Amino acid sequence: MEMEDGMSMDMSGGSMPADSLEAQTTENGHFTVSAVSQLDPVVINETHSWTLHIENADGKPVTDAEIAIDGGMPEHDHGFPTAPRVTQYLGEGGYLLEGMRFNMGGVWVLTLEISSGGQSDTVTFEFELN
Repeated sequence: MEMEDGMSMDMSGGSMPADSLEAQTTENGHFTVSAVSQLDPVVINETHSWTLHIENADGKPVTDAEIAIDGGMPEHDHGFPTAPRVTQYLGEGGYLLEGMRFNMGGVWVLTLEISSGGQSDTVTFEFELN
């Protein structure tokens, strides 16, 4: 898929495309998390937001999550060029993640540490911008 600046998203196996991160279960199975970019396609060097959706192990929306954000480009040993953070609960397990920006193509990771209902767990998404 070709993006506006000539960069493209890898739609083949391995890493996921960056405009939508399919649901993944957290490391200890406490939550299921998905993410969708509000920018489609994701463009290099444009700050944008994502909507996170979090459900508990019973499939019910998580309404009181505290979410810490980490990530970056492991192959280049640097984090995000911005400080993304969750700014708003949107209802029905949805959370607004603002301040996402990718400054180059390559493999990126987004790690979410989620705490809710006395449980904490982590999920890491890997995706590629080409």
